[in-house]
Amino acid sequence: MGRINEREAELDGWFRAEIAATRPGPTRPQQESLEPGSGLTGAQVLELFEAQATSRHLDLAARQLARDGVGYYSIGSSGHEGNAAVAAALRVNDPALLHYRSGAFFAHRTRQVGGIDPIRDVLLGITSAVADPISGGRHKVFGSKAAHIIPQTSTIASHLPRAVGLAFALERAAQMKVACPWPSDAVVVCSFGDASANHSTATGAINTAVYTAQLGVPAPILFVCEDNGIGISVPTSRTWIEQAYGARPGLRYFEADGAELTDAFAIAREAANWVRAHRKPAFLRLRTVRLLGHAGSDVESAYRRPAELAADLRGDPVTRTARLLITAGFATPGEMLRRYSDIGSRVTATAESIRGEAQLTSAAAIMAPLAPARPTVVRTDALRGTTSSPGDTDAGAPMTLAQAVNHTLAQLLARDSDVLVFGEDVGRKGGVYGVTKGLQQTFGVRRVFDTLLDEQSVLGTALGAALAGFVPIPEIQYLAYVHNAEDQLRGEAATLSYFSNGQYRNPLVVRIAGLAYQKGFGGHFHNDNSIAALRDIPGVVIAAPSRADDAAAMLRTCVSAARVDGRVCVYLEPIALYHTRDLYRGGDGGWLAPAAAVRHAEIGRARVHGTGTHLTIVSFANGVPMSLRVARRLAERGVHARVLDLRWLAPLPVEDLLDNARATGRVLIADETRRSGGVSEAVCTALLDAGFDGRIARVTSEDSFIPLGPAANAVLLDEDRIEAAADKLLAAL
Repeated sequence: MGRINEREAELDGWFRAEIAATRPGPTRPQQESLEPGSGLTGAQVLELFEAQATSRHLDLAARQLARDGVGYYSIGSSGHEGNAAVAAALRVNDPALLHYRSGAFFAHRTRQVGGIDPIRDVLLGITSAVADPISGGRHKVFGSKAAHIIPQTSTIASHLPRAVGLAFALERAAQMKVACPWPSDAVVVCSFGDASANHSTATGAINTAVYTAQLGVPAPILFVCEDNGIGISVPTSRTWIEQAYGARPGLRYFEADGAELTDAFAIAREAANWVRAHRKPAFLRLRTVRLLGHAGSDVESAYRRPAELAADLRGDPVTRTARLLITAGFATPGEMLRRYSDIGSRVTATAESIRGEAQLTSAAAIMAPLAPARPTVVRTDALRGTTSSPGDTDAGAPMTLAQAVNHTLAQLLARDSDVLVFGEDVGRKGGVYGVTKGLQQTFGVRRVFDTLLDEQSVLGTALGAALAGFVPIPEIQYLAYVHNAEDQLRGEAATLSYFSNGQYRNPLVVRIAGLAYQKGFGGHFHNDNSIAALRDIPGVVIAAPSRADDAAAMLRTCVSAARVDGRVCVYLEPIALYHTRDLYRGGDGGWLAPAAAVRHAEIGRARVHGTGTHLTIVSFANGVPMSLRVARRLAERGVHARVLDLRWLAPLPVEDLLDNARATGRVLIADETRRSGGVSEAVCTALLDAGFDGRIARVTSEDSFIPLGPAANAVLLDEDRIEAAADKLLAAL
């Protein structure tokens, strides 16, 4: 490999000069304790030094590989190597969700497990090699199934809600006899930076942990803030983290110097033991420095004074640990320099050896972990127990959509011990619209429970519970509020299987009450018709039932797809149809249907109403009953239309769409979402991409937020507009 740059040479030279100048203490056997009560022998400190030096040399190699054009990630851990002491203070089966500067933690934890070469694994990630054992060449992450390290990408605290959810779920899994990868007395460790500690996601997650513990619910999580005093180029006050979290009621606070290994280990061990014993959250501020800048291209001298850089160099934890070993008599300067150089040589040799490793070259290979689909197995699971589950005696009675969802949730809770239902107001109240009414009374507060008012934490609880072996069904009370927490779906739920090459999954069904047309209770936040932000998340399933029978079948299918294939499903419930009973005239009961009428609805398959040959009206959710009424009026004039209910908005039912489009040669898309970014755009594109040569038209809601009261009618799709669009399309022939 080529020559290292000036800053790297300075850091490497500093270590060598400082160690060469260190005077050794009286020679001692490595089996002796470092000092009374330290809990570390000389041999253990040497192991920690090896982890620290490994991380350091990996940082140097990453930068060189980037300069050579064969490395693609160089956010380093230099200055943060004190986190090796945190790894030593924990058990190897304590689940860890790590900061991207946790190289020394990763090196020490993986070597504790054995059979893992952290040098090779990290370098394979840096070079995007298919052989990377965690991501398969998709990203450089610190992750290892064997070492209980759950991979995170370059997060800004977005992994904290998941970590809190996992801590919550550990003992619940044991109590409910749900198979969990971790013991019930495990401690979840979650590390992040000082700048990320200011992010709303971090503050919300920490608040949730404290709130949960205050309710008497176990929340065994150790938050580790690796405070290097700067976020990219923006300084963090050295007193800020302590001021923000040091006196927080319900949050035990610890602080240690990451440059001093014995201090870091003693305090981290005390913190971990406290969390393990009390099953409550604790916060460890690990004071660190940042060496080599934020990332490979970052030039710190552009925004930091020379005195600051020099002070950080003096706080180098790798140098401090080596010096500690020498002065304690466990090694000589020459021995430490040889160890350091030998590790560097191993890193360099490994980096050279992997340069020819294969990389991902096809879209299919890259996308393979995104959406595994085994529809036959999903169908079998969905149909399991549908004729004999407790509470199924009323399944043949006509129901509203809300009743069907309630009935199906009860059926799933009775059948499967791994199902949890939770969210704001879902427990005692039974939901704002009564959809979960009675479930908590029947199945208890461990299975059906209320959460605090924070959508990020609702979804984080689900993500953590999914890791622990549950199939969570969280509820977001209104569609507009999912956008407060959308990154928990986009950046966390959807990416975990992708960046772990399918080794970790997020079985998840998010129920969201949404869409428009509420009468007497309106306004933007309760009538949101925008789902564009959800539709473009790779691998996520979006279900949008319109009638009771489909609602029951699609919910069962989503839960089975989550359990069988680890799918992330968004189950979008149209509020205005919750209690709708009639279709064509008052009292006809035409929109009621038995929950047992359709027992399974394959993902990506539509439902067609009618056999008309003149026109295909494509719609979903609220648009379906409107389109059916329009189709009846058209029939009275001799025009026979069929209505295709998409049901699944991602993936779209393209095959059924094309079959029904070709059957009439004319397609009208009745889309209650907005004209720009709405579902109709995707439907039109699917038809054109497939070479459909018939006529296509669309009618949508306006590109507007939805106002309060009757004014909403002016911007929303309605039957008159659907009928007028149909007449125009037919008249153009």
